[in-house]
Amino acid sequence: MTKKELEDNIVDKLKTIYDPEIPVDIYELGLIYEIRIDDEFEVDILMTLTTPNCPVAESLPVEIEEKVQLVEGVTKARVTITFDPPWDQDMMSEEAKLELGFL
Repeated sequence: MTKKELEDNIVDKLKTIYDPEIPVDIYELGLIYEIRIDDEFEVDILMTLTTPNCPVAESLPVEIEEKVQLVEGVTKARVTITFDPPWDQDMMSEEAKLELGFL
């Protein structure tokens, strides 16, 4: 499996995880800033939250790590939270904006 194929599978898995306050998955919301895969297929995900006071700030990164580790080929998954740059609605995909009525 190539890193690109693995990344595609990881993105598919991320699209099954939803923000509890917004009925859109975390990938389409634009919360995932970066997915890095090293030569041992360890995955580092850099992400943000919609707000620093997000009620799932503790549980969501753990859920993401657990689900990404289930993706075939992933040897380890780590999530790092950042607020630089802070999330805003412009980071959402067109699909997410359409679903939420912003388009």
